[in-house]
Amino acid sequence: MMKHPIAQLAAAALAVAGWSAQAQTSQVTVFGLIDLSIGQTKAPGGVRNRDVDSGKMTTSHFGLRGSEDLGGGLSAVFRLEHFLRADTGESGRFTGDTFWSRNATAGLSHKDYGTVTLGRNTTPLFIATVNFNPFGDSFGLSPAVRHYFTSGTATGDSGWNDSIVYSSQNLGGLRFGLAATTDTNGSGGRNVGANVGYAAGPLAAAFVYQNVEKDGATAVQDTRTWQLSGSYALSAAKLFAQVGKVDNKTTENSFDIVGFGASVPLGAGSVLAYYSRIKPETGNQRKTFSVGYDHFLSKRTDLYAVAMSDKIATLSSGHGYSFGIRHRF
Repeated sequence: MMKHPIAQLAAAALAVAGWSAQAQTSQVTVFGLIDLSIGQTKAPGGVRNRDVDSGKMTTSHFGLRGSEDLGGGLSAVFRLEHFLRADTGESGRFTGDTFWSRNATAGLSHKDYGTVTLGRNTTPLFIATVNFNPFGDSFGLSPAVRHYFTSGTATGDSGWNDSIVYSSQNLGGLRFGLAATTDTNGSGGRNVGANVGYAAGPLAAAFVYQNVEKDGATAVQDTRTWQLSGSYALSAAKLFAQVGKVDNKTTENSFDIVGFGASVPLGAGSVLAYYSRIKPETGNQRKTFSVGYDHFLSKRTDLYAVAMSDKIATLSSGHGYSFGIRHRF
């Protein structure tokens, strides 16, 4: 029984809870999010599907994170985070996805010098894409996430295996970071990335660069990506914009990606809207637009309704809608 991943997680939670009780300078948190919705989806050129889905707005997940104060401003930190499909009870984002595929890291953090983590780390490109669009980390409904991570543009996953990541502390609103992977088992290459960002008052901005040559321990098409993102909070709305380019060095094709949108507070929630366009050097353009309303019943629970239009030239139009609930714990 203990070989089952859920049994192992339960045992780990009990173990870290006992460890935390013994060490007053240690902190461990069990957390997660369940996202379930009902709706309809039709990909460009595809067929219509009606179903209950998991993770349309945020991929369902749970995990453990913690830290131990080592003194002198230094702490040991870790994260173990797992994706799941709550509509079927299956593990991972898809069949074959590893158990701790969201994050599996350990490292050291210093209040003056920043944080270094080893393991499977979320990439700077994914974090910037998520932070600068009103639909956040939605693979199902965010045009920005879909255009960088599921449209045949940038290669590599939203997390890198065998990676080391450095993240600076806040330097008067300025932050920067570096990421790199090893050439595991001679898989054919390494990934590298860098990011710099600024946030103060109503203005935030970020620039990200990454070069990908592998996905996990497998060589993939080599791509070089840069992205410039920004947001500005007005009294009546928060505005978002992103511009980027992906150069596929294997196929010698390139993709210009531009997007913009807004989040407008309304009642106990917000109206969300975002438009993004992929313009390839060779091939058809893709234009995706999403609009919806996200209503919070509490700090941990919200209801959402989103409609999306997804068009690729020469293919029948794609579209979809979702009515869902998210609960955080």
